[in-house]
Amino acid sequence: MKLTVFGATGGIGREIVRQALEAGHEVTAVVRDPARLPVTGERLKVFRADLGDPAAVRPAVAGRDAVLSGLGARRRADAGVATRLTRTVLDAMEAEGVRRLLVVSAAPVGPEPEGAGLLDRAVRGAVSAVLKDVYTDLRAMEAELARSATDWTAVRPPRLQDKPLTGRYRTVIGGFPPKGRFAGRADVAHAMLAMTEDAGTVKQGVGVAY
Repeated sequence: MKLTVFGATGGIGREIVRQALEAGHEVTAVVRDPARLPVTGERLKVFRADLGDPAAVRPAVAGRDAVLSGLGARRRADAGVATRLTRTVLDAMEAEGVRRLLVVSAAPVGPEPEGAGLLDRAVRGAVSAVLKDVYTDLRAMEAELARSATDWTAVRPPRLQDKPLTGRYRTVIGGFPPKGRFAGRADVAHAMLAMTEDAGTVKQGVGVAY
């Protein structure tokens, strides 16, 4: 497949690029600073762009089979960036007629897991309170997806960890895995790549966790 990856220098974005190349895909990695992308490969094209301008991004998405995005706030002060930058991606994709889009959101944006206990609800509530602005941003981003013409999927992991790829994670379409408190960035990337051709995840939020 021909894939474009936004947020390619972030933890999940780098893993998407690396795993996609290992799987034999052609990858365009959109970055602000190419020096921050340690991944290399014959099928990799690094595209430097200002994500404030949809017209500048259009060549990066033109003719692609799917777009995957790890864009989002890395700290509370960055709240708002996910909605703003995803809107740029959506505008570029719609202008080029590219439909498939997968983005990283977060578990608290979706529904509580079925049968969630007191501890899980308490942890979820505490995290949501601390990161309120970040999750407000992600909800607004998902609203932008829902209004778009794209075949989108919002992938919703819980607390992220830097762990090697295991392939042993759970996914729930429209919900969240019970007692799923952690997910490795490499496994979230793996799940996103697997969902790229999964029609059942189109226009859905998907919970991913161990």
